[in-house]
Amino acid sequence: MERSILSRLDHVLDLLVDAVCVVDAEGRFVFVSAACERILGYTPSELIGRPMIELVHPDDRARTLAAATEIMAGAPNPHFENRYLRKDGQIVHIMWSARWSEADGLRIAVARDITERKRAESVQAALLAISEAAHTAADLLALFRRIHAIIGGLLPARNFFVTLYDAGKDELSFPYFVDEHDEAPAPMKLDSGTLSAEVIHSGQALLLTPGSGATLSDRVGPIVGRESLDWLGVPLIAQKGTLGALVVQSYSGSVRYTDQDKQLLQFVSTQVAAAIERKQAETWLRHIAQHDALTHLPNRKLFDDRLRTALARAHREQEHLALLYIDLDTFKQVNDTLGHGVGDRLLHEVAQRITGCVRESDTVGRMSGDEFVVLLTAIKLTSHAVTVAEKIRAALQQPFVVDGHSLRTTASIGIAVHPEHGDEGQHLIREADHAMYGAKKQGGNRCVMADAPIAR
Repeated sequence: MERSILSRLDHVLDLLVDAVCVVDAEGRFVFVSAACERILGYTPSELIGRPMIELVHPDDRARTLAAATEIMAGAPNPHFENRYLRKDGQIVHIMWSARWSEADGLRIAVARDITERKRAESVQAALLAISEAAHTAADLLALFRRIHAIIGGLLPARNFFVTLYDAGKDELSFPYFVDEHDEAPAPMKLDSGTLSAEVIHSGQALLLTPGSGATLSDRVGPIVGRESLDWLGVPLIAQKGTLGALVVQSYSGSVRYTDQDKQLLQFVSTQVAAAIERKQAETWLRHIAQHDALTHLPNRKLFDDRLRTALARAHREQEHLALLYIDLDTFKQVNDTLGHGVGDRLLHEVAQRITGCVRESDTVGRMSGDEFVVLLTAIKLTSHAVTVAEKIRAALQQPFVVDGHSLRTTASIGIAVHPEHGDEGQHLIREADHAMYGAKKQGGNRCVMADAPIAR
């Protein structure tokens, strides 16, 4: 009769959604109900005799053992939460209600799977964190770093990258790329055949695993870089269209991605896309506030700021710097004969050529109309400024092809050097401007050095 009652009791326990576990004083399972297999993936026979702590997530083991010690000392714990590792490697969140039976020398516990609840809480926290990052991140790179950390709290993201798509240039770029094997790829076209390009082109999430049997579009070419075991990418879709893609990948069987991970990443990607769109808009507004809208060169305000900074360093380091003031000699004729549209495109090409003649540490700015300025920092000799000016003059002498027209123009360039021609920024600009007019008076297409100040 007693055995029959116990048998029926075991049957009742197996019907429970929550799992019932009994662990001995050494921490080994001596009884588990059927629900354990649903929660942990192991059959009862695989668990009996096995140390409980082996299944606990490594990061939770210390506090789990501490809680077990307190329970065995007579302090029941009805709401202890920790993480276990399922047989398939997935993480499961469990809330335990446990107490110690001194008479039996056993710890009896009821386990409730709260993974879905924890996932929902994590996703909600992630969405709030992404929204906050959109407002507080200093720039796009800082935003990408924050997004990486946030997504890493939802699913494994050791290998994570963001690819952005510029529809105007038809170009993919990889502004944030963290990978244990590969470096960030160079910018490429949308038809490059990469997996991330396919995600952007199709606007659909893509999960590739050895057993997925996914059929790839004919647009996808050979794998670029090291081939991963699992690859998961989702499109970043904003109001203006697809901005790019978020990608996580795994090279090891210890990290696998599932359809559930795909759905999770898709869910947060909408908020990520909105954050990126906002930050891009902020970046563009800052850019146009400091740059010329036509040539994208620094405008007068930004150029003056850089000149002040360069002069402060020149004073501190006892360095020379130079200003070149450039005016095109025949630009008005282009506007008068071919129109302002061709003239604007010519100015854009002129800006490109001037920029190609100087170092990255130098600054090229547009003052107004067809007038440009160049700041040369840390020059060693005055003659170096003359050399750069002549290089620019020769480059601008070469024909420009704009809208099918072969155009020729020349430039008059005035040169002023610190400290020979002054210590103050606006004074140096005036001196270079006067020298440029001197070049004009001599027929143009030449470089002229400012006059040395009269000693007093």
